[in-house]
Amino acid sequence: MISLKNKLLKRKRFWIPLAIIIFIYLNNSSMLTKQRAGEPLLLAHRGLSQTFHTEGLKDDTCTAERIYPPEHPYLENTIPSMKTAFQMGADIVELDIHPTKDGKFAVFHDWTLDCRTNGKGVTRDYTMEQLKKLDIGYGYTADGGKTFPFRGKGIGLMPSLDEVLKSFPKESLLIHVKSNDPEEGVQLAKYLSTLSAFRQSKLAVYGGDKPIETLHQQLPNIRVMSKSTMKSCLIPYIAVGWTGYIPDACTHTELHIPEGIAPWLWGWPDRFLNRMDEKDTRVILVAGDGSFSEGFDTVEDTKRLPIHYTGVIWTNRIDRIAPIYHKNLKK
Repeated sequence: MISLKNKLLKRKRFWIPLAIIIFIYLNNSSMLTKQRAGEPLLLAHRGLSQTFHTEGLKDDTCTAERIYPPEHPYLENTIPSMKTAFQMGADIVELDIHPTKDGKFAVFHDWTLDCRTNGKGVTRDYTMEQLKKLDIGYGYTADGGKTFPFRGKGIGLMPSLDEVLKSFPKESLLIHVKSNDPEEGVQLAKYLSTLSAFRQSKLAVYGGDKPIETLHQQLPNIRVMSKSTMKSCLIPYIAVGWTGYIPDACTHTELHIPEGIAPWLWGWPDRFLNRMDEKDTRVILVAGDGSFSEGFDTVEDTKRLPIHYTGVIWTNRIDRIAPIYHKNLKK
């Protein structure tokens, strides 16, 4: 009798873990979920911009001083570069904003004006009218300062957020709040609240924890993302997502997933994307470990994507990537 009980106990010790493993596999395998169809969406980082080498790159590196020899005439975060990006096939364009002295938002990437422009200091020290007088192409060089191919060509090209939204009334935009100042969240929420519900639905905002939290409290219908919102969604999902449970924090948000982390998410890729679709959450895949806005910028880069991937692809070279998916034929 005791021997029989021991045998049953041993069987349970074997079969229960095996059953759990089988359940986890079946519940998270992309082969056993609804097959996704269609092409990925393309996000053009800063529109169509001049790219640069990333060797030894630091947070305070002046990237305008290390660009590759120009292959096109466009400068990042300008209306011409965004317009061209959409024409080439971008589904979403990302842009950076900073506050100005007169209560507006300037569309500009860097923390200071010193690197790219002939100005000094920060945007909040200037009115939008004064910023328009700067040459945003002043500091670009591909040969260590011997020549400056865009000097004199960027005067008047720094747009305000208002100009961008008026120029692209129906397109999808991803707005980057560069600081962690909660007052910028208040200011941006106040401005975006004046837009129509349709226009708000085509916008998403990401940035520092404090401004994003403030903005979300005042405009909960706008899709947002910060390190805090990412952690609130992904940490519990990684812990128990194998059961199929999706945390409420994953609802109507945005996730920027580095390609090195993505395969460790339960159900990646198809089942994970389906689960996020159910929660109205947008998944954007970024290259490498996600540092310094790495993108899928070459044909070779796209070969690392999962087969039939239909989420969003982050790219710094929409001109190279869109033709792969024939996106440029849709315009």
